Amino acid sequence: MSIENRLLNIKGIIDPHLHLFDLELGYYQWLKSSQAPFWPDKSKIARNFSEQDLQLAADMPLVGFVHIEAGFDNQQPWREIDWLETHCQLPFKSVACADLCSAQFPDVIQQLKQRSSVVGIRHILDEDASKILNHPLTRHHFANLADLNWRFDAQLSLVDTAGVDALLQLFKQFPNVAVLINHGGWPPQRKQNAERQIWAENLQKLAEHNNVAIKMSGWEMIERTWNVSDISGCINTCLRVFGAERVMLASNFPLCTFSHSYTQLWQNYQREFGLTDSLWQQLSATNAAHWYNVTP
Repeated sequence: MSIENRLLNIKGIIDPHLHLFDLELGYYQWLKSSQAPFWPDKSKIARNFSEQDLQLAADMPLVGFVHIEAGFDNQQPWREIDWLETHCQLPFKSVACADLCSAQFPDVIQQLKQRSSVVGIRHILDEDASKILNHPLTRHHFANLADLNWRFDAQLSLVDTAGVDALLQLFKQFPNVAVLINHGGWPPQRKQNAERQIWAENLQKLAEHNNVAIKMSGWEMIERTWNVSDISGCINTCLRVFGAERVMLASNFPLCTFSHSYTQLWQNYQREFGLTDSLWQQLSATNAAHWYNVTP
């Protein structure tokens, strides 16, 4: 997929992976103290977050974003989209929750496709990746995504070779469905050499398919006290394997605030990796605009 000329001069950041919360309207079971994950610092993000909380420095304005489903209402995911489309002013697209294994999937899609911001769905895979992707209904429901030209946000560990292989099987049947790997495929820490090698090998398998891109974020989920040296190798590996047009920097806001403020995160990305101006623009805006069809 080539980058269109109209996207090459975006002035600002397009964040391709963030979440906003309204705890009065949504359910957000995962944010409740009685529900997993049982993080000791979960209360820091168990509150409302709106577009007004997406504050960046004046020299790097946020000019658009992609909202990834956040557990607002997994049974009626269009409610989250309606809330976003009512309250957000910046240009944005949304990736909705949808259960690939549910017989109700086509009905959910019928609702979602009536919302103009929706460009794809996410069914969190993680440790159940192989089970979900090999489910009898998943292949049928991927056909719905192909028909709509929608994306699939894939959240799984690339150390899970069975899960990666199941995803690759779907690519063979649906090569036109764009797949966005979330959070760098959960790269293992540098000291985990064997797992890091498996991650790199599966990264290479995925990169052989032109419909796959990868978003680099979620560092705080691996290590709350991460620093730039911890993640530079992962980003450089993804750039080498995927090429500059298929890698995106992202925030995972508000979870990123476990480690850094929203502004600090993007300043770290810009200042600490020695990116050229053109590469910075690609990774922080152009690629997100292209892969998610965001028009700032």
